[in-house]
This record gives sequence, structure tokens and C-alpha cells, in this order.
Amino acid sequence: MEWILEPWPWYVSGPLIALTMFILLYVGKNFGMSSNLRTLCTMCGADKTCDFFCFDWKAQRWNLLVMSGAVIGGFVASNYLSDNQIPDLNPKTVEHLKVIGFESAGKAYVPTELFGTEAFSDPKILAILLIGGILVGFGARYAGGCTSGHAISGISNLQLPSLIATIGFFIGGLIMVHLIFPLIF
Repeated sequence: MEWILEPWPWYVSGPLIALTMFILLYVGKNFGMSSNLRTLCTMCGADKTCDFFCFDWKAQRWNLLVMSGAVIGGFVASNYLSDNQIPDLNPKTVEHLKVIGFESAGKAYVPTELFGTEAFSDPKILAILLIGGILVGFGARYAGGCTSGHAISGISNLQLPSLIATIGFFIGGLIMVHLIFPLIF
């Protein structure tokens, strides 16, 4: 079990991702998580109100299994295959986060100030999560896919729009962390 508890080196996980993508390319499928939201909405009847949801959702059942596997795998990994889920952060990063109000920095996997139960009682945090969720959803739709779809599947298909979208994701992340995040907190 020790080999599964430790992070896998690039020379194991990289070829496994490449093999998965080769199989998907061979069978004519594209990988991505945000497309599952469209599929789920169509399954629930959204195709009756919007043309965007009018498609053969049954052809995407395989991707729903991928999404379910990611959720189940994440649960199993975090609850049964992890000794210490707290990431090692640079002490300067922990100090900086504590200065701007994140006391849980270095003590929890995610900031409890944003993702703990107290977040539901703070209107500012609720607004940040709501606006962030809307922006992520809009961005994934506008870009034609999410980060996993573009960065893994699109680039492995040698699609220029996916390369441009992935570069945009990184630039957006840098702008958020270095310019917008300090203004919010």
C-alpha cells in the first residue's frame, strides 16, 4: 500500500495519462468535466427550454462514468488513502495568508474561512463563492470547455484553441492571485 499512498512520479502518471488520452482519441472521444453539467441538465429536461441542451445525451454516458469515478475516487483517496492531507506550504506563504485573515493556512487542506461551515453565515464569503461559481461556469462555457478538457484532451489533440484557452487559464489564475485576491481580502 505504500506505493499508492505516496505521490506518483511523472514517469508513471504522465504515461498513464498519455495512454488514457490515446485510447480516447482512438475511440473518438474527448475528455472533459464541464460537459457533464450540460449532459446532466439535458437529462433533467433542460432540452425542453433551451436549444443548447438539445443533443443526444446518451452518447455522453461514458463521460458521466468518468465524472462519477472522479468523485468516488476522490472520496476514497481523501478518506482511506491519505495519511496527511495538509499540504506543505512555504512558511512565507502561511505568514502572508494569516496576515490577510486565513488563520487555517498550513493547518487545513483548504481554507476553512472559505470552505468551512462558518462560510455559510458570512455574506461576503457567500457572495465570493456565488460570483466565483458563476464566473467559472460562464468561462467554461465561453471557452468551450474546462481546464481539464482543454489542457489534457484539447492539447493532446493538437488543438490551437485549447492551447490558447490553457494559456488564458494560467494568465487568469496569476491575475486573480496577485492582483484581485489581495483586493478582496
